[in-house]
Amino acid sequence: MDNMLNDFFKGKVVLVTGGTGSIGSEIVRKVLKYPIKQLRVFSRDEFKQFNLEKEFSGLPKGKVRFLIGDIRDRERIFLAMENVDIVFNAAAMKHVPLCEDNPFEAVKTNVLGTQNVVDAARTNNVKKFLHISTDKAAMPMNVMGATKLLAERIVILAEHYKGAHDTQFCAVRFGNVFASRGSVVPLFADQIKNGGPVTLTHSEMTRFIMQIPQAVDLVFKAINYAHGGDLFILKMPVMRIEDLAKAMIEVLAPRFNRKPGEIKIKETGKRDGEKIYELLLTEEEADNLYENDEMLCIAKQLPSGFTRSKLKSYRSDEATMMKSSEVVDLVRNVFK
Repeated sequence: MDNMLNDFFKGKVVLVTGGTGSIGSEIVRKVLKYPIKQLRVFSRDEFKQFNLEKEFSGLPKGKVRFLIGDIRDRERIFLAMENVDIVFNAAAMKHVPLCEDNPFEAVKTNVLGTQNVVDAARTNNVKKFLHISTDKAAMPMNVMGATKLLAERIVILAEHYKGAHDTQFCAVRFGNVFASRGSVVPLFADQIKNGGPVTLTHSEMTRFIMQIPQAVDLVFKAINYAHGGDLFILKMPVMRIEDLAKAMIEVLAPRFNRKPGEIKIKETGKRDGEKIYELLLTEEEADNLYENDEMLCIAKQLPSGFTRSKLKSYRSDEATMMKSSEVVDLVRNVFK
């Protein structure tokens, strides 16, 4: 696979929007392992840009360019896109309650911002465009999911109106990225450090889980597979959030000089827009579904290395759950 990706990235100019976020920054790190011509890191967070720039200070001048900007700013993203070959669009508002409280802001970033990035890529004849989507885009019941579904459709359907331009547009649906900023993992860790309680919104809540390096590895495979108009869904393990809370208490409480038995779990009730289970694939989408060992693909034509899938839906409450011991091992690995 590395040889294939070496050829794919060789001599290319790569742009990562949201390039200082949890997923975006990992894409940046992995892209730099390949023989690219230049990498452009685009985000609005000056402090995170500064920190990432220090991380890559030993690279040749001009190899990585740090571009301050917001995908809401159409003129700025058009300038950033000049002479770019490959785009990873990871910029988004992703926090469910904050999107519920600020719906117009979520629309400006996730919908209008995505349209700006797509238009800039098409106009500049970018070769490949991959959009980072979310399980919350499948049958959405909250603002974040609804705006991410619109963003997903804008990217996939760009194949229909790109005209003579050669850009191949595709998207990848993630589940929850384990221990990313804004996830429940840092919250649980702080609560355990402070002696609890660990707040759980619902005892039956289940989630698809991926670790960041694994997720980004599959993103690279997806963009290489893409013909255009493809939607890739990564196959992911599933865990109960209550099992995660218990595992984190078991692993982290002793490190904070606390006894695991003294840390209580408190159920607080489901938040606005929050689902008990997550859905990555609807029955309607399964009509054009293909799969390999690592991912599903909704596509009009058979992708190379895929076979027709018989799967009719992909829900976290119907999938095989991680065992409690596996969740403990995952927590230990992350907090080693």
